[in-house]
Amino acid sequence: MSGTTDESAGARAIRPFTIEIPEAEIEALRARISATRWPEKETVADQSQGVALATIQELARHWGSGYDWRTCEAKLSALPHFITEIDGLAIHFIHVRSKHGDALPLVVNHGWPGSIIEQLKIIDPLTDPTAHGASASDAFHVVIPSMPGYGFSGKPASTGWGPERMGRAWAELMGRLGYTRYVAQGGDWGAFVVDQMGLQAPEGLLAIHTNMPATVPADVDKAAQAGDPPPSGLSAEERRAYGQLIRTYGQVEYSRMMAARPQTLYGIADSPVGLAAWLLDHNDAGGQPAAAVVSALDRTSSATGELTRDEILDNITLYWLTNTGVSASRLYWEYRGGFFNAKGVSIPVAATVFPGEQYQAPRSWAERAYPNLIYYNQVDKGGHFAAWEQPQLFCEEVRAGFRPLR
Repeated sequence: MSGTTDESAGARAIRPFTIEIPEAEIEALRARISATRWPEKETVADQSQGVALATIQELARHWGSGYDWRTCEAKLSALPHFITEIDGLAIHFIHVRSKHGDALPLVVNHGWPGSIIEQLKIIDPLTDPTAHGASASDAFHVVIPSMPGYGFSGKPASTGWGPERMGRAWAELMGRLGYTRYVAQGGDWGAFVVDQMGLQAPEGLLAIHTNMPATVPADVDKAAQAGDPPPSGLSAEERRAYGQLIRTYGQVEYSRMMAARPQTLYGIADSPVGLAAWLLDHNDAGGQPAAAVVSALDRTSSATGELTRDEILDNITLYWLTNTGVSASRLYWEYRGGFFNAKGVSIPVAATVFPGEQYQAPRSWAERAYPNLIYYNQVDKGGHFAAWEQPQLFCEEVRAGFRPLR
């Protein structure tokens, strides 16, 4: 991994960045996979004890002998990558300008256990909509940063890099790129970041789109966190969402560990298989491990954009090669706010509710949480990592969500 440096331009310089993984690192990864010391099989017939031995062994077999990182590296290298220093930290980002001059600048935020790999399939449809059956008036200039501690961005050496600081950093980034008006999109931790951007309301930010809306009213959130019965007066849709919140809060052991003791996770820095299992064992509406990810492990190709086994490994391999398992985990330690609770965002907001999300945000809650709600839609497929799982549908939603601003 290298980036050219122009010292004369100063710390604010935006420099091209080149991805160059030495073959020795690939070979060392394969050797570590081969040398894995395995535990015994789980004592249950389901995944209630974690990622099943047969599942992770089959993935490791392919990772060590059939998977080719160079295919992913070529996809990445075909895109324009840059790096710049913001608030003392090196920030890596992809920046693809549309051929359509009136395109709307868009900064897209990834989450955990994801990376810029999540967004690769949406870049071309968003920047070149006419090649994908959409209108030129729906074009975007796309900026995709790697969050601090993730991927090719720098790893914070001190505390303070939570969603609030990232929101300010992305506003600074968009300004450096010359964008005086722009929009922001996020899911998972990216949803936290765009909510913070909405609260900060930097000059030039027109609106945000979230695919993990933070809409839960204070009394509902308090009851759900405590595991209490739902407050009285909820509609049927709101009661359904409450049940989903109870289920979700019962499946976030990984989150609690990273929030409390991220530095203890040395195993995911030392063992590729340990890292892979840790990144697989998050949850979505289908349970834990996430149903969308588990189903992808048996999918070797997809004509419609669904997740595949190699795409899962692309993301895991990026974490391994950049040694960011622990540095990425610290984001959970940094954040002290609520998760799905309404934050008080008053700028224009577009929200898409995907059925595989951790909870289905009702329109009633969304309208209260985001008083300037310009778009709300519930779609029929896709989940927590919507851009990764259903890129075509995701792009349609982003276009529709921001269309009122054109």
